[in-house]
Amino acid sequence: MKATRFLISGVVQGVGYRFFAVRAAAGLGIRGFARNLPDGRVEVVAQGPPEALRRFEDQLRAGPRGAAVDQVESSATELDPDVALFEVRF
Repeated sequence: MKATRFLISGVVQGVGYRFFAVRAAAGLGIRGFARNLPDGRVEVVAQGPPEALRRFEDQLRAGPRGAAVDQVESSATELDPDVALFEVRF
């Protein structure tokens, strides 16, 4: 199990990106959260098996219809054993 923090930039707010991330995570068994940042990016913190995280990142790069993803930055982060699902945070 690994944990990765993604910062997604482009047209990613107001287009359903966070809820797209919830659906993508559910299909891969990934836990964590997605939230909008004040600078216009979306932050996603995800925990799961390495292969599932790679597939999840591919989906984050594609984004939902209406989004225009310019960049996805990723970095390792700490696992949080208390996270049981993937959610949108406000």
